[in-house]
Amino acid sequence: MALQVIKVDTNSRRDVNRFIELPFTLYRDCAQWVPPLIDDMKMQLNRRKYPYYEHSEADFFIAERDGRPVGRIAALNNTRYNNYRKSHTAFFYFFDVENKPEASQALFRTIEDWAKVRKLDKIVGAKGFLQADGMGILVDGFEYRPAMGIPYNFPYYGELIEAAGYTRQRDFLSTYLPGQADLPPRLREIAEKMMVRRGFTIKRFASKNELRALIPEIVETYNQTFTDNWEFAPITPKEAKVIGERLLAIADPKLIKLVMKGDKIAGFLFGFPNLSDAICRSKGRLWPFGWFWLLREFKRARWIDLNGAGILAPYRGLGINAIMYVEMEKTVKEGGFEHADMVQMEEHVLTLNDAQTMGGKIFKVHTIYEKSL
Repeated sequence: MALQVIKVDTNSRRDVNRFIELPFTLYRDCAQWVPPLIDDMKMQLNRRKYPYYEHSEADFFIAERDGRPVGRIAALNNTRYNNYRKSHTAFFYFFDVENKPEASQALFRTIEDWAKVRKLDKIVGAKGFLQADGMGILVDGFEYRPAMGIPYNFPYYGELIEAAGYTRQRDFLSTYLPGQADLPPRLREIAEKMMVRRGFTIKRFASKNELRALIPEIVETYNQTFTDNWEFAPITPKEAKVIGERLLAIADPKLIKLVMKGDKIAGFLFGFPNLSDAICRSKGRLWPFGWFWLLREFKRARWIDLNGAGILAPYRGLGINAIMYVEMEKTVKEGGFEHADMVQMEEHVLTLNDAQTMGGKIFKVHTIYEKSL
C-alpha cells in the first residue's frame, strides 16, 4: 500500500492518541529519550481549551503505510507572532519519523501546501506553541538525555530535514557545567561590588504559592526582556497561566531567583531539577502513580537544568551577569547537584565566554531550520 498522510481529527480520541503515541513506539529502545507528559500533549491538541487557539491555528498530520503510523508533524500559523513581526511565517513542530526519506518528505510537502494555502512564505522549526516549548532539532550530543522540556531525536533527523530542502537558520547551545566548579574570584568581587554600588538584591522563594503569586509579574518581565529575540511574541494572560502551571509542576522554589532593583525585577534565573528518570518511569503519565516518582525524584535529582535567564534592558551592562553567575553557583552547590545544564543559551543573555570561564563546555546543539516557499 502506498504511503499516505492523514490529517488528525482533533475531536477524535483515537486520532489524538495515535499522534501522541507514535514517538513512544519509535523511541521504545532509546535510553536517552524522555517521553512528554501525555496530559500536556492532549491539551496542546485541544482546540477548545488551549489558549493558543484563541488567536492562532495549527493542524496535525500522520504519515502511515499499510495502516501503520511511520511519522508525524504539526503545522502552526501563529498569527500573534506574524502580526508582531510583520511576517508570513509557518512553523513545524512535533516532527518524528522513522528513517525513511519518503515519509519525511511527504510530511514536509503536506505542511508546505498547508502554509501556501494560508499565503505564508516561509516555514521555520522546530518551534512550538508557547515560549516554554523546547525548540530546534538535536544535531549534536545524542549520547545525553535532554533537559526538561527540550526535544531529543535520532541523529538522522537533520539529514531528512535538509533533504527536504531546509537549511540551518541558527543554533541553540547547551553548556555543561560541573556541579561543584568554583567561580573565578574576580567574578565574585565584581558581583559583590555591583550589589553594593547599584543597590541590587536577590529575591528567593520559600514555597510554590509564593512563586505562583509572582508569575504574572515574571511573565510581564519576560515580555519586556526578550522583545528583540527572533522567536518573541507577547504572551497572553491565559498563556501565562498555562506556562506558569507547567513550570510549577517541575519547580523547586529554592532554585528560582530574581535580581531586584528596589521593587522592580532587573533579572531572573530559573533552575529546575532534572526529573527525567521519574518521567521515564511513569511513561509520561502523572496519574495514578507518576506523581510518586516525580516527588521522589525532587530529592534524588543530580542534574539541574538552568533553563531561563534574562536581564531587563535598562539594567544590562551594570554587572548583573556577574551577580547571576554567583547566584547560579550558589544554587547548584546548595542543592548538591553534581551536573548543570545551561539550556539552549542565547549569546546576549548570558554569554558563552562567561560560561566557559566557569568551566562550561558545549555538549548539545539544537538547530532551527527554515525554508522559503
